[in-house]
Amino acid sequence: MPLQSFSANLFNSFGIICLPLFSNLKPKGIIMSEVAQNMGWAVVFSTLGGIIGIVLVMLASLVLPRLIERMTPKINEEKEIARGNVAVAQYFGRVVGASIIGISIVVAAAVLGGIIAALH
Repeated sequence: MPLQSFSANLFNSFGIICLPLFSNLKPKGIIMSEVAQNMGWAVVFSTLGGIIGIVLVMLASLVLPRLIERMTPKINEEKEIARGNVAVAQYFGRVVGASIIGISIVVAAAVLGGIIAALH
């Protein structure tokens, strides 16, 4: 009897189903089909989130340079970079690069949140 109560407590404390050690024990916890379904949803959410994330980062890489050019109307960045103005090139590259990295971090957090939501 003590061995059966030990294994029953093991099932209850971890909340997962393993192969039962004894045939007369009825495990309590998550049904394996629910786990498989949750894993499937996690794959769907991560794939969909990844595709949306790629699209958002591509759009950001197209829109952000134009936005920076509109914010600095008196400076033509393309001409300054072509003339060899290193300061403008570094500023423009750093601002656009930092913005794209920021958007990527937000997208990664959204994808991870979708995975976590699917697994619960």
